[in-house]
Amino acid sequence: MDAAPPAAARAVEGPTWSGYFGTLARYNGWATARLFEHVDRLPDDDYRRDVGLFFKSVHRTLNHLLVAEHALWYPRFEAGISNPIALDTELETDRATVRDRLLAAAARWEPLIASWPPERFAGRLDYTTTRGVAQSLPFALTLSHVFNHATHHRGQISAAICALGHPCPELDLVWMLQAEAAPR
Repeated sequence: MDAAPPAAARAVEGPTWSGYFGTLARYNGWATARLFEHVDRLPDDDYRRDVGLFFKSVHRTLNHLLVAEHALWYPRFEAGISNPIALDTELETDRATVRDRLLAAAARWEPLIASWPPERFAGRLDYTTTRGVAQSLPFALTLSHVFNHATHHRGQISAAICALGHPCPELDLVWMLQAEAAPR
């Protein structure tokens, strides 16, 4: 059997928080890119239509991901900054800009995670909620929330794409791992 490529090898090099979360960060970027392969094919009417999602449309849900992951959580983890921004803020009206910003922002997580010492994952994340309430939560579990939250909303968007009669993206983590392990 051929040696695993470096990315797949990092995913199994041992039970470290950094390796685990690095894999989730890589998956977040991979899945977001694959999702956009399908979102980009949607007619603008379908992209902006209220399809019954929590944030109504594919566009508004993608904006929510931009707000939550990158305007709220990333600054909290990276610099301890809690931005006062509503979860339903429309940061971008242009769909190409939403895509570009989400993809660029997703790429920032893996290097950030790799920069933390192992003991950081056993600590706490202190921040202020969007309602102004001070919080202190377990660092690793709260970081899990960030990636789980993105998966949740990508699933909603995938279901909406299918319900609108368009091909549905395959976004399972194992698909990424298989692609990384495939001979090149």
